[in-house]
Amino acid sequence: MKTLSVVILTKNEEKNIVEVINNAQKCTDNILVVDSGSTDKTVFLANECGAEVVFRKWDNDFAAQRNFALAKIKTDYVLYLDADERMSLELIESVKNAVAKGEAKQYSFMRKIEAFGFEYNHGIFAPDEVTRLFPRTEVKWEHKVHERPVCHLPKQKLSGTLMHYTYDSWQQWLNKAGQYTSIWAEDSFNKGKRVGKSAALTHGFYGFIRAYFLQLGFLDGWAGLYSSLQHFFYTLLKYWKLYELQQKNK
Repeated sequence: MKTLSVVILTKNEEKNIVEVINNAQKCTDNILVVDSGSTDKTVFLANECGAEVVFRKWDNDFAAQRNFALAKIKTDYVLYLDADERMSLELIESVKNAVAKGEAKQYSFMRKIEAFGFEYNHGIFAPDEVTRLFPRTEVKWEHKVHERPVCHLPKQKLSGTLMHYTYDSWQQWLNKAGQYTSIWAEDSFNKGKRVGKSAALTHGFYGFIRAYFLQLGFLDGWAGLYSSLQHFFYTLLKYWKLYELQQKNK
C-alpha cells in the first residue's frame, strides 16, 4: 500500500494551523510541519494535533524550505499545502485514490482564491491550476520566491478544489508584498538581471493592464480594480528594488 505525507510550511500561523492539519489528516496521518521560527502558538498547536514539527531557519528561500522537507519524510508520495489552504472533500478523495493507484505521475488541481472577504473569478487572483502531489523522490523545488516544482513525470489533473484563504487585511498584503519583492529583487540581482527606471515603470503598468483587462479583472467589480492596482504596485516595487540594488552596487 502506497503512503503519503502532507508538508505544511509555517511561521506564526496559529490562526490556521489547526484547521489545515485537520483538513490534511483526512488524507493521511503523516503530517510534517516545517516551521521557520514561529513566536506564537503554531508549534504547540501543531504538536497537539499530532503533526511532526521540524525547524529550519528562515533564509529567504521558499524552495529550500520545501526541499528540506523531502529529507525528513519516507513516504511514497508527498503533498504540499500552505497553512491558509483547504482541500474540498472531492479533492481529498481524488488525492487518496491517486496515491492508492501508485502511478508514476505528478498531480495538479484547481485552486480558488478568497482575499479581503471576496472570492475571485478573474484577474490576478483568478482560479489557477497548481501542481502539489508527487512521488517523493521525483520532485525538487526551485526559485526563492514564487517557487515552482521541477518534476519530469506525466501530469494528471485531479477533480476537486483547493481553497486559498489569503490576505484578510491590507496590512497583511503589504507585509507579504514587502517581503516577497525584496527576496525577488535580491535573487534577480544575484542572477545578473538588470533594469532601468523606465522599464520598472513599464513592468508595473503592464502588470495592471494584464490583470485588469487581459485577465478580465474588471468583471470582479471593485475587488477586481483594487487587486489590479495592487498588482501594479507589487510589480513596480519588485523592479524598483532591483534598480536600487544596482545603484548601491555600482
